Amino acid sequence: MKLDFYKHSFPVLVIIGGCVLLLISFGVRHSSGLYLIPISEHIQTGREVFGFAIAIQFLMIGIGSPIFGAIADKFNSAVAGLYGVIFFLIGLYMMAHVESSLFLVCSQVIFGFGCAGCGTAVILGAVGKAVTGKNQTLALGVVMAAGSLGQFLIVPFTGMLIEMSSWQQSIIYLSFISLIMVLFALTISISSSAKEDSDQIKQTLSQVLSEAFANKSYVFLTLGFFVCGFHVSFVATHLPAYLDDLSLPLWIGSWSLALIGLFNVIGTLMFGYLGDSRSKKDLLVILYSLRSILFLVFIFLPKTEITIIIFASLLGILWLSTVPLTSGIISVIFGSKYMSMLYGFAFLSHQIGSFMGSWFGGRLYDFYGSYDVMWWVCVFLGFASALMHYPINEKNVALSK
Repeated sequence: MKLDFYKHSFPVLVIIGGCVLLLISFGVRHSSGLYLIPISEHIQTGREVFGFAIAIQFLMIGIGSPIFGAIADKFNSAVAGLYGVIFFLIGLYMMAHVESSLFLVCSQVIFGFGCAGCGTAVILGAVGKAVTGKNQTLALGVVMAAGSLGQFLIVPFTGMLIEMSSWQQSIIYLSFISLIMVLFALTISISSSAKEDSDQIKQTLSQVLSEAFANKSYVFLTLGFFVCGFHVSFVATHLPAYLDDLSLPLWIGSWSLALIGLFNVIGTLMFGYLGDSRSKKDLLVILYSLRSILFLVFIFLPKTEITIIIFASLLGILWLSTVPLTSGIISVIFGSKYMSMLYGFAFLSHQIGSFMGSWFGGRLYDFYGSYDVMWWVCVFLGFASALMHYPINEKNVALSK
């Protein structure tokens, strides 16, 4: 009786733990754009330096994701999560004490590496192992929705802290709030008891990777995920400063990011639900196409408080709804056993895109004095990603042999 209760309750505990970890880590990480202007002014640099530092953060998340994913698959999700939280806290605390460009970059190296350990590769892998079958994509969507909810709650809260105290003190407050992640990192350890795919052939990590990168569908999926990272990092890092350049009120920057997070709760749940009954790759084609159309319309719209709110809300529905679909396709093709590591490598591509989006946003702004070129690049890349997802084959490699 006790065993039966444990068997049915552990997926819920894994989902709860994963939700809290992503809620806090996503919320804090997506607040970074609010510090672009104050930190740039504090260390007396242009926007490219801060954009590059955040780009390094994104890149370290990508580099760390397959590393922590392999640790989670080989040993335990809690081990990966706990070490990730420790690096996360150290990097965040360092950010509050930056006095130079180099120190800023160093803080983002550590912070980004920590984000990988308590981020999507480890969490989605844990949930993917705990919840298998019919409701897996929906469960992945629920966890990602929690991350977006964190963006909605923590980003405007961070903006309020900056206004009430100072940007340095606000980061200290965020560090204390983030300590709660230590406790919830332990709950995802239960995923190690999850049932592995019984029909999965025993393979070494190198064999799994060789098979994955020889699979055209996985390669297309990974390349397409690059674009998602490019879009997300550019908007998250530079949208508040872009709106400030337009002389819009200060609150519109933090609340636009918050609305993106709020409406992404709807988007991830909706596409997570649809992904359990419809073609995931077709949904991704639609998502990326709609993003490009939205960016294209935004370029020509007059920029007012109302149009920014509408833009942020619509973009939120399409924001990280790609994640449960992308991770779901990986689980369908390769099974859940090595899902953390394989998603980690796909997420590395996502974060290389994030690196480019954040850095190029600052670089092109300093060169041209505006973000106009970057918005057009976002339009082009969205349509390109839609084309890359079209030929993906959603079949399990073991069953198709």
